[in-house]
Amino acid sequence: MSRFFDFRKSVFKRPAAAALQWDPKDSEPPEVVAVGRGITAETILRIAKERGIPIYEDAGLVEALARLSVSDSIPRELYSVVAEVLAYVYRVDAAFRDRVG
Repeated sequence: MSRFFDFRKSVFKRPAAAALQWDPKDSEPPEVVAVGRGITAETILRIAKERGIPIYEDAGLVEALARLSVSDSIPRELYSVVAEVLAYVYRVDAAFRDRVG
């Protein structure tokens, strides 16, 4: 039996967040408008909640987006995942419009 203990497994991961902007009338891909870890991530989430912006949680996607810089367009490899996010946002918006009607 191994006595090796991997300390990396117990390392606390700081929360990460990213914000995207996309204009469906534009032919450009979505753009990263905010990205951060720790307190910055918490601020991104707080501002989104205050402004009623839908929040979509996907740890893998946020890790990929956290490697990008603000004003970067999302890479082609993330198009299908971001399309799922946009579909979620449209569903949330439609449900909100139906409630407010």
